[in-house]
Amino acid sequence: MPSTLTLSAGPLSLALGLPDRGMPEILAFGRGAAAPGFWPDVPRSSRVNGMDIDVPSAVLLPVTGLGAFGWPAIAGHRDGRDFLLDFSGWTARRDGATTVLTASDAIAGIDIEIAVRTSDTGVFGLSTRLTSVKDGVYTLDRCMAGSFLLPAGAATATRFTGMWGREFQIRRHPLAPGLALQESRRGRTSHDRQPYLGIDAGNARFAFHLGWSGNHLVAVDTLDDGRRLVHLGALFEPGEIRLARNQSYQSPIAYAAEDAAALHAFVRSEILSWPGGAMSPRPVTLNTWEGNYFDHRLDSLKAQADAAAALGIERFVLDDGWFGRRDDDTTSLGDWTVDRRKYPDGLKPLVDHVTSLGMQFGLWFEPEMVNEESDLYRAHPDWALKVEGRPLLRSRHQLVLDLTRPDVADYLFDRMSAVLGSLAVSYVKWDMNRDLTHVGGADGRAATTAQTRAVHALMARIRAAFPHVEIESCASGGGRTDYGALASTQRVWTSDGTDALERLEIQRGASLFLPPETMGAHVSANPSHQTGRTLSLTFRALVALAYHLGVELNPLDMTAAERTELAGFIALHKRLRPLLHAPGANFNLDPRDGRYVWGAKTADHAAVFVAQGPAMIGEQPEPLTLGLPGAPERLWRIAAAHGDCPSGFIRMSDGQRRLLSGELTFSAAALAGAGLPLPMQRPETALLLELESVR
Repeated sequence: MPSTLTLSAGPLSLALGLPDRGMPEILAFGRGAAAPGFWPDVPRSSRVNGMDIDVPSAVLLPVTGLGAFGWPAIAGHRDGRDFLLDFSGWTARRDGATTVLTASDAIAGIDIEIAVRTSDTGVFGLSTRLTSVKDGVYTLDRCMAGSFLLPAGAATATRFTGMWGREFQIRRHPLAPGLALQESRRGRTSHDRQPYLGIDAGNARFAFHLGWSGNHLVAVDTLDDGRRLVHLGALFEPGEIRLARNQSYQSPIAYAAEDAAALHAFVRSEILSWPGGAMSPRPVTLNTWEGNYFDHRLDSLKAQADAAAALGIERFVLDDGWFGRRDDDTTSLGDWTVDRRKYPDGLKPLVDHVTSLGMQFGLWFEPEMVNEESDLYRAHPDWALKVEGRPLLRSRHQLVLDLTRPDVADYLFDRMSAVLGSLAVSYVKWDMNRDLTHVGGADGRAATTAQTRAVHALMARIRAAFPHVEIESCASGGGRTDYGALASTQRVWTSDGTDALERLEIQRGASLFLPPETMGAHVSANPSHQTGRTLSLTFRALVALAYHLGVELNPLDMTAAERTELAGFIALHKRLRPLLHAPGANFNLDPRDGRYVWGAKTADHAAVFVAQGPAMIGEQPEPLTLGLPGAPERLWRIAAAHGDCPSGFIRMSDGQRRLLSGELTFSAAALAGAGLPLPMQRPETALLLELESVR
C-alpha cells in the first residue's frame, strides 16, 4: 500500500510518498515541509496530451520510458535490453540517522537502495545503490546520488568558476526554464566546475554539494508545473560501470542544506576526523615551497626552522624536492626515497631539528603521479594509466599511476609507510598536479570512477595506519576540494594563488561550503610569485588570519622589522584562534564596492575583518551592518583596531576616530540596522576590528 514518510534535518524536512510502483514522490522539501493528507488519493492530473494515468514527475531519481518525460537520473541497459526501470515493493527501514528505501524491478533484474541521511546540523545526505540480480552484464550509463525538489518561480543559481590560482570565483545567474547541466571530466573536483550549487528561490535558500573527487554532474531540470529537480552524481565514461550478477554500484553522497552555516556545522561534526578524536588548535604552518622550490640545502632549511620557531610558527612542512633526484618537475615522481645528494644522512637530522624547536614536521607527497624519468617508471611503465594505441598525454611532465591495480596501491602505501614510520612526521601535504586523461585500466576500459575510489581508499589506508598524521588535500591548489576527500583529510590548500588580493575572492567562495579552519591561507612574499603584485605585509597577514594560517616564504629573506610585524600577527591569530574557529561563529558577507567583510562573532566578542580590494567607486563606504548574538539593546564597542588603521584611511572624522578608539558604544540593534560609519579605506588595505560587549 502507498505510504508517506517525513524526515527532518534541523529546520529542513523532506516529505516522501512511497507508491505501489514507480519512484518515491517528493511531496515537499524545505522548511516546514509535510506530506499532504490527501496523498495519494488526489493525484495531479496529467498533461492535456499526457498519459491516461497519473505519472508523477517530482520524484527521487526519475526514470524514463514509462510515462515520465523529464531528465532521467538513472539510465542503463543489458546489451540494449532491460532499458526500462519500474521499481515496486518499496519499504523503508531506519538505521540510526539514516533511512533506507528499497525496491526491486524483477523484469530488469535491478534492486535499488536509496539512503537518506539526516543531521541535526540541518543537512540531508542522499546516496543510491543499484544491484544487478540476474544474469548478463548491466551497463549503467547514469546513476545520480540523489534528487532535491525546488519551488516554482524565479530562482537564482550560485556556482563557481575559475582556473589555477583563481578558484572559487562566485557567479550568480537566473535559472532559465528547461534543463541546466554542469559536467566536469577532469578526474578531480576541478578549478573551474566545483560540484556545488546554491539556489535562491523566493524565500527558500538551498546549498547543494556532491562529496566526490572525480568526474561529476549537476543537473537542474524544470518540471511541467514549473518546479525544478536538482540531481547530483558521478559522471561516467561510456561503458565504465558494468554490473554482473550480484554486483553493485554505490554512488557518492549528495548533500543539501540551507546555507553555509549548516554545511560548516556538518563538516565539523560528521565529516572531519581528528587525531585523538578532537580538533586541536590549527598549527600555524611554514610551507617551504615558495621560499625554496627545489633548492634544498640542509643548513639553510635548519636556519629557516629556527627563524620560523622565533616567529611563533608551530608546523614546518618540507615541500617538493626532497626525494629521488628531484631538481625540477621533470623527474623522480614515484621514487619516494630520500635524495642523498641533498640529505646525506636522510631527513632525520632536519626532522629532529624541527621537532627540537617544538614544531611539528610535515612532508609533501604526490602519490598518484609518476615521471617517465624515474626508477619506478623504468621498472613498471605498465603502471601508468593509458589506453592502448593512444599517445600518452603528459601534464607538468607527469603521468598518472593506475591506483586501481592492487600492486600499485600497495607499492605507494609501502613507500609512504616507510617514510612515515621511520620519522616523526605528523602531517602530509598530499598533492595532485594534473587533470586525468586517457584513464584506461588494465582491461582497456574507462576507469575514472574506480581511480577516484582508489585514491580515497589509499588516503583512508594511510590515515588508519598512521592515525596521528593529518593530511592536507592539495591538487594544484583547490582542484580537489570536496567532502569525499575531507573524509580522510583535515585541511585543503585553497589555492596555489597566494596573492592576498586574489585570495579575497577565492576564500569568500570556498567559505560557502568549507569551515575556515580547514582552509589553508598563507602569508607569501613580495612581489607575489603568481601575479607580480606588491602588497603590504599587513594586508597579506590580515587576509590570511581568519583561516588555517600559514607562511609561504623564506623567513631568512625578511628584514628584522618584517619579522617583528609578522610575529605580532601570528600572536594575534593565536589569541583569536578560539574565536575565529569557533563552531557557529563564522560569517562572510558579500562585498560592496570592493570592500570585503568577514570574521567570527559570539555572544560577547567579535572579530571583524574589513579589507578594501580595488578603489571604491562611491564617495563614501556604506555603513557596516552586522548582526550580533544576544539582545538587540545590548551595548558594544570597538575594543581594538589592528592593521591599516588609521594609515589605510583616506580621511577620518573626529567621531570616526572616537568610534575606532572605543570611546563610543552602540547597540546590537544599531549595528544591525544603521551600521557603523567607518572611514573610507585606500585600496589594498585591511583592518581587524575587535568588538566586545560592554554589558
